[in-house]
Amino acid sequence: MKPARIFILLLLAVGVIGATVTGFAIYSRLIYATVLLLAGSWAWTRWTISGVQLRRRARIERANVGDVFEEHYELTNSSRIPAAWVEIINRSKIPYAAGSRLWTTVLGKQKRIHAARTWLTRRGAFPLGPTRVVAGDPFGLFRAVLDVPPLQTLVALPMLFEIRDFPLPPGLLSGGQVIRKKAADITPHAAGVREYAHGDTLKRIHWRSSARRNQLMVKEFEQDPQSEIWLYLDLQSDAHFEKSQQIPDAPTELSLFSKRPKFNLPPSTLEYSVSIMASLAHYFIAQRRAVGFASVGQTIAVHPAERGARQESKILETLAFVEADGNLSIAALVSAQSSQLPQGSTAILVTPNTRPDLLVAVDDLQRRHMRPVVVLLDPATFGSSGNSFALVESLRARRIPVCVIACGADLSQVFSEFSSNLFS
Repeated sequence: MKPARIFILLLLAVGVIGATVTGFAIYSRLIYATVLLLAGSWAWTRWTISGVQLRRRARIERANVGDVFEEHYELTNSSRIPAAWVEIINRSKIPYAAGSRLWTTVLGKQKRIHAARTWLTRRGAFPLGPTRVVAGDPFGLFRAVLDVPPLQTLVALPMLFEIRDFPLPPGLLSGGQVIRKKAADITPHAAGVREYAHGDTLKRIHWRSSARRNQLMVKEFEQDPQSEIWLYLDLQSDAHFEKSQQIPDAPTELSLFSKRPKFNLPPSTLEYSVSIMASLAHYFIAQRRAVGFASVGQTIAVHPAERGARQESKILETLAFVEADGNLSIAALVSAQSSQLPQGSTAILVTPNTRPDLLVAVDDLQRRHMRPVVVLLDPATFGSSGNSFALVESLRARRIPVCVIACGADLSQVFSEFSSNLFS
């Protein structure tokens, strides 16, 4: 029980006992004053909470892990009675969630605004709330609670690191080779027109030809002559490892200087794989390459190769939710998908798997005239007893470019050295 309530109960007890034993008027007045204080405090608290409104708003609903996410809290006291104190409690599940604050003396018809900056350390979707508003009387006798439901959801995308250069296998020209093959999707390469068929989208209709021939005609497209880049992510549950780590303290400089703190990836092969995959997608799409993505966890995620920011958004949002909960190996995934890739495409495999079946996958890609590249996370540095030396030697014997990633490595520097060493 709060000290203020204990004090009020003591006053009430003294008044009742004194009035009963002595009958002096002062004890009766003490009882009346105590009851009036209790009633007034309770009425003040209820009136205050009924006039308080809280609004949370964020300008963006997408941000990357490692960034500082900013949102604004707007507290309004719409009544004419001042609020002695109002506490805002952010109850969202975002790690290191900021925004909780205590306001004192919020006058009637007054508005208070403050900004909250949260350091994003975990990918996924996080509702911006619920938010609890607590108000009370000046004596702290009563408190009332208002729960505000979340109206927005933040999607924390994977962390991106800078890739200055990534080596594609020798002989892969940026212009590619013309592919005389019809494409189901719209590409920059038109091949002609044909009659409209049921199921064709309206955006493929060629209106001038339709008006000239007095019937609907649609445009046909050829596959992009520039070779595609496919990213394969290993989500097999028993292939990933994670070392224990000490949870870092929330940085205090966020509220003072709005600095972006340095973020280190958790010592998890899954988190490293997801960040590498996201950064590669960002890099190649910035190079105006057609990028495809495939992974298999509890669900299958396949994004056909496309260009543009929309494709990057689809891949990053998929990566924001993936978990290492699949049963299918990356070798089986590649074997199932490789028949759908055009010849000359590059397949980048990101995996901590050191089993020999990975060699079967790259051999299959080479037989189909694909160009495999392996980004191998060294499991020994992530707490596993496995050794990647034999697999790396076998890949290099097949002239497969392989980049080995150790836990704690500077990923930007590792890929720069990988690129320079491959062509030196």
